[in-house]
Amino acid sequence: MRLSEAMLDAWRQVLVDGRTEAEIDGRKYRVTRTRAQGLRVVSFVYQDHRIEGIEQNPQKTSRWAKLAQEGKRIMQFRIGPRYIANVCEGELFPYPAWKSQGLPD
Repeated sequence: MRLSEAMLDAWRQVLVDGRTEAEIDGRKYRVTRTRAQGLRVVSFVYQDHRIEGIEQNPQKTSRWAKLAQEGKRIMQFRIGPRYIANVCEGELFPYPAWKSQGLPD
């Protein structure tokens, strides 16, 4: 499974299907919620990377938050503190950090 497919899978299972457990590349990962806003979060391992997918907070002021306010389902993905991509309504939007982290396509 490619990294982009894993992210799309995580987005679909968490934000579209509303699952409390996501199965990514044959492994199951628990979906949790943040304390403050109750945003859904899933952490999974891809090769040697721990990826964290976080539901977009619609209360922020970014362009992604504005889309979330309009009802779009958005999940941000990061490795450590660096955001590497977003998935919005089933479309992947990689950030420059994707390449700088040396991640596969």
